[in-house]
Amino acid sequence: MTSPIGIVNLLDVTHTRAESALAKFTYPHEILPHLFKTVLAIGKTLSLDEFFHPEEDVWIAKDAVVDTKTTLKGPLVVDREAELRPGAYIRGAVLIGKGCVVGNSTEVKNAVFFDGAKAPHFNYVGDSILGYMAHMGAGSVTSNVKLDKIEVIVKTPYGTYPTGLKKCGAILGDFVEVGCHAVLNPGTVLGRGSNVYPNASVRGFVPENTVYKDAQNRVKKIKI
Repeated sequence: MTSPIGIVNLLDVTHTRAESALAKFTYPHEILPHLFKTVLAIGKTLSLDEFFHPEEDVWIAKDAVVDTKTTLKGPLVVDREAELRPGAYIRGAVLIGKGCVVGNSTEVKNAVFFDGAKAPHFNYVGDSILGYMAHMGAGSVTSNVKLDKIEVIVKTPYGTYPTGLKKCGAILGDFVEVGCHAVLNPGTVLGRGSNVYPNASVRGFVPENTVYKDAQNRVKKIKI
């Protein structure tokens, strides 16, 4: 039986240029310490017919929309048809997939956005992975460091999973929707197709296709 927080149960890796890098690991968080080298390696494979290469460690697709009021620090890859809006602050070891949105006043650090993932308004995404078509509502954030600064451990009904990391934000499976002003505490894992209510504080594991209202109220999504 594969782990509920394993890559195969959360993410369709065909929707990211990090596919081959992720293939080396069982759990998504395992790639986080390697993103600096991973993003650099991906960048060096990109065609300069399709990508601008304005700095040694930055690659931006020629059809991406990047506002002049953004701050971009490498290693960074911004893929085809992505959009970086005014005030976006990206500060290294970041892979932005095809058709993604990094919105106004959104900060991203050491993270992977799978194709179509969006953090469009006042978000913080640190040491985290957003799956295919995942979406973070306005003001929702990932918290990547515990208050006591000790190792982040992912807790699930099936057991605990030490990450070996003191900085580990959230893993959002494919098609996850996070409501406005929600806080995803360190080590949060959201299963495929799960929804998080606005203003919720989430920690631990939320199974796929679950609506998370609060720690005591979780219901399965109804298929229509």
